Amino acid sequence: MDSAEPEEESVLYSNRAACHLKDGNCADCIKDCTSALALVPFSMKPLLRRASAFEALERYPLAYVDYKTVLQIDSSVMSALEGVNRMTRVLMDSLGPEWRLKLPAIPVVPVSAQKKWNSSPSENHRETAKSKSKETAATKSRVPSAGNVEKARVLKEEGNELVKKGNHKKAIEKYSESLLFSNLESATYSNRALCHLVLKQYKEAVKDCTAALELDGKNVKAFYRRAQAYKALKDYKSSLADISSLLQIEPRNGPAHKLQQEVNQNLK
Repeated sequence: MDSAEPEEESVLYSNRAACHLKDGNCADCIKDCTSALALVPFSMKPLLRRASAFEALERYPLAYVDYKTVLQIDSSVMSALEGVNRMTRVLMDSLGPEWRLKLPAIPVVPVSAQKKWNSSPSENHRETAKSKSKETAATKSRVPSAGNVEKARVLKEEGNELVKKGNHKKAIEKYSESLLFSNLESATYSNRALCHLVLKQYKEAVKDCTAALELDGKNVKAFYRRAQAYKALKDYKSSLADISSLLQIEPRNGPAHKLQQEVNQNLK
């Protein structure tokens, strides 16, 4: 391939890799994805395709690394979250409790690469939107087993610890993994909403708070965080409505009264 632009050449390799993957030719798929990534590092599609090929060839540690790399670029890509969950189960079974120590190093995605994907209205975003709707549809129809509820609880606790350390992006990954095992825990959604708020992802925060309130209509934190998100989005009426709902549950909630004053100031 002798294309003038590295981006174009990378897309050609990545597209050919997709054809190889469909044909079950995983070895050539991996080669083409690696060529695509050499031209444009941290491209999501070649990473996801290579991860799928590694998984099909049962090269689970390498598949895990590629899925985790995708999540550094965009923590809400459902196919990568599901891939990480599958690989985690397989690797725990095959390598034992110390499995993480036996993996190749996961490359650190530079912030510039994260922003590049986050700011471009590319197919990656459409993919994320599709994944999110899949997450909702798939999880709503599923009653989790007791084992999955326990896995969800452990992952939620790991997310909480990451929040305490100020690592909100990684915490989102943990909460998202937790919700794959069980989506019946209102607090997991409202905790993930907090992370979205800190990262200024206000629309995502609103969605998570809404999901939390569908599960528990008296989740005070969800009302408060959604009110904060609406305020940031300049939707002051919705913000005040949530504060009002919160104060009906907890009339003496100090932070809610303070937020109410701030929102009213913006309305003047």
